[in-house]
Amino acid sequence: MQKLIIGCGYVGREVARRWLEAGHDVAALTRSEANAQQFSDLGIQPVLGEITNPETLQGLPESETVLYAVGFDRSASQSRREVYVEGLAHALSVIKERTQQIIYLSSTSVYGQTAGEWVDETSACEPERENGQICLEAEQLFAQQKLLGEAVVEGNARAVILRLAGIYGPGRLLARMEQIKAGEPLAGRPDAWLNLIHLDDIVQTILRCDGDLQLASHYLVSDSRPVTRQEYYETLAQLLEAPQPRFATGEAADVKSKSTRPNSTERAAGVNKRCNNKRLREELGVQLQYPSIWEGLSQAIKNT
Repeated sequence: MQKLIIGCGYVGREVARRWLEAGHDVAALTRSEANAQQFSDLGIQPVLGEITNPETLQGLPESETVLYAVGFDRSASQSRREVYVEGLAHALSVIKERTQQIIYLSSTSVYGQTAGEWVDETSACEPERENGQICLEAEQLFAQQKLLGEAVVEGNARAVILRLAGIYGPGRLLARMEQIKAGEPLAGRPDAWLNLIHLDDIVQTILRCDGDLQLASHYLVSDSRPVTRQEYYETLAQLLEAPQPRFATGEAADVKSKSTRPNSTERAAGVNKRCNNKRLREELGVQLQYPSIWEGLSQAIKNT
């Protein structure tokens, strides 16, 4: 069967590998000739195009399933809204009549809770940060175009939205590993909550959604054990046999937070909330391979 990936990066390539192993034909959209060659070498059919340029999307093939996993490229000239909202709108106008199902990767940043509250799929989405606001605006396109739940129009695809916690896995920890090994002080509150999910568990969730199941419109994809930043970095340090982490405080923390950006894991992990994955486990039936960082970090480090 034909599968299409729009946004074939860290998550998308692993899904592509699994689909190819299962005997499916896989195509992937890319704006890069170099990526197109890499995709071809992996057995993936490249489709040259750019989501912010709708005229280039007409060559997208009909597909049983579309995985939409576009991330934000800070080196590109487009704004976050142009990529996440306008780009998605361009893509949906083409693919909604060319596929049966769209699996869309969103973020737990759509939740705005900041006081350590537990959140799930029924919790209010009132993000205060721009990233969360834009992610929520993108999600709302699916409802507006009647691609979710009971509102799906005949002839349109049915979509499922996966709200991912902070992603970690092999090759995704290098910057923080070097920082911990060097004993550099860490900016941010040590008692703030992080919500994380291992690459392998994201992939198995996507593959689970790509089946003959009655799906809800949204799933919160996080592991079963939120951790504080202090727990996270202490565990990472222990596994690396590195010095115990130090957190910058007061004026030093303010200076450091202005001079450095949080890595992608921390940006997606949220702003001090705790994610409840009950629907993922009990309704979708995903059995997490790495239910907490205590199982997942060692694997990620070993394979980095």
